[in-house]
Amino acid sequence: MPTSISYARSIGILAVAALLGVSACSRGEADTEAETAKAWAPEQLKVVNEVPATAIMAAMETKLAEAAPRTIDREQWSHTKALYKAYGTKPLWLTPKGLHDARTRALTDAILAVHSDAMRIDDYPIPRLAAALAAVKGNPNPTAEQLAEADVMLTASYAALGEDLLTGQINPKTVSKSWFVDPREENVDSALARGLRIDALDRSLATMRPQDPDYRGLRLELDRYRKLVLAGGWPRVPLTESVKPGERISPAVATALRARLTAQGFEIAAAAPGDTGRRQVAAPAATYDRALAAAVAEFQARSGIVVDSVLGGETLEALNQPAQYRLAQIAANMERYRWLPRSLGSRYIFVNVPAFRLEAWDAGKIALEMKVIVGQEYEDRATPVFSDSMEYVVFRPYWLVPPNVAEKEIFPKGPGYLAANNMEIYTAGGETRVRQRPGDDNALGQIKFMFPNDFAIYLHDTPNRELFKEDVRAFSHGCIRVERPDRLANFVLGWEQDRIDEAMNRGPSDRTVKLPRKIPVYIAYITTYMRGGQLYFGNDLYSRDDRLMDVVGPAAMPTPQAVQAVQALRRIADR
Repeated sequence: MPTSISYARSIGILAVAALLGVSACSRGEADTEAETAKAWAPEQLKVVNEVPATAIMAAMETKLAEAAPRTIDREQWSHTKALYKAYGTKPLWLTPKGLHDARTRALTDAILAVHSDAMRIDDYPIPRLAAALAAVKGNPNPTAEQLAEADVMLTASYAALGEDLLTGQINPKTVSKSWFVDPREENVDSALARGLRIDALDRSLATMRPQDPDYRGLRLELDRYRKLVLAGGWPRVPLTESVKPGERISPAVATALRARLTAQGFEIAAAAPGDTGRRQVAAPAATYDRALAAAVAEFQARSGIVVDSVLGGETLEALNQPAQYRLAQIAANMERYRWLPRSLGSRYIFVNVPAFRLEAWDAGKIALEMKVIVGQEYEDRATPVFSDSMEYVVFRPYWLVPPNVAEKEIFPKGPGYLAANNMEIYTAGGETRVRQRPGDDNALGQIKFMFPNDFAIYLHDTPNRELFKEDVRAFSHGCIRVERPDRLANFVLGWEQDRIDEAMNRGPSDRTVKLPRKIPVYIAYITTYMRGGQLYFGNDLYSRDDRLMDVVGPAAMPTPQAVQAVQALRRIADR
């Protein structure tokens, strides 16, 4: 198993369970309240608890010239300084009577709840922040140094939390060489400044996390799986030879299998009397009946496994992954969502490779979805993660065979193979190349969708329609085949269906049509996702989960030390 998660047994399960409670507002609630909230600005202070504001500001400038506090990285410290620069180094958390109680409480509550986003609590300067607040709260005679320390630590904590929500806690390049969507393109300084200007700081912070329904669903599932882990997880299913529906099964295996599926939330219908699936099997109590097989099929569908209802090796391996492993997967994919730009646009295409699925979004709703076929899981065929803009489509295209594919798979087969597959040799840039002529058997089908990028990846039709019937669809050389190219053409071009059919099937060859406006395309790698309100653990095609889970997994279950630090800060914040 790729990650180890510390249980908080030493401080009591009840304390951990209380810490891990989560509530999630809907996208509409967060957006509406943030947008309609009144504006905030720091007070024009002369004194704070009889301490001159000029003395506090001087102490703040001294602190900002020092090295960043422990756990605050260089970028977060830079964001902290940028916020103060925008406000002329004025205190951002003080009033004439001391700390701004409501805003301080909103920030500390948000920091104390980072576990609900599967973020590491240890990444925030909780001990120093707690000490700074304790020195000021209830103290009628704080010093300029103490007030400056509290203000700077609150701002640094706000900058760190905001950046993490906006772009993730981990730089994706440190755990994946195939992720080329850079969340740090977001203007974090601007986003933090905008967030600070909203009076309802709790709602402002909430809008910094991803607002799409999938992320919200994962937050809720994170809470559910934590409770499963704290309750002891689920039982192991004893290893057995493959069992097909209707065949005999060990009663011990059947009992464990039912308990295992029920623990994760799969419903098992009561089998009808004598419903064994095969008449020749006479002992229902020792039979892998249809009801149990149906639950296994649902488990397979939601675990990235070929759906055949057979209790076999791959299914048993997935069943016996511990609950805390699944918890770490949820945490890892929440981080992947934070790596994506906070706004994908009003009209865009989103392909999730492990889900083998394309979604076309328009005005905040899915306008179109379909199956896709993605790159194979070996050598250089894995589909990378990146984003670009679709600019044009090509009807009845040539397939320009990539040189490495031609060298390995076509030239060795000789000229007979070229002729049989409607291929021809041509010269481009002084190099001998191969292309397949347009036609019914062309590897790209009747249309390709182009978003020029460094990886030579695009979407296209395919003559191999039968492959869409497969549950695991990783067959291509890296490009992505789409199930309904005609409907996708309708989405990107806005043409009537008859016009699209004509261009695809009877129009001129290699016809390029420019889109009315460019459409962003996001090729993502999310292995744990929501669909129809249900949680799916997708197929980790390219084995990219383990390294990320090693880093993110511990955040899925806070350590006893982190819980104790949080409790200490909460006691101070509640004063």
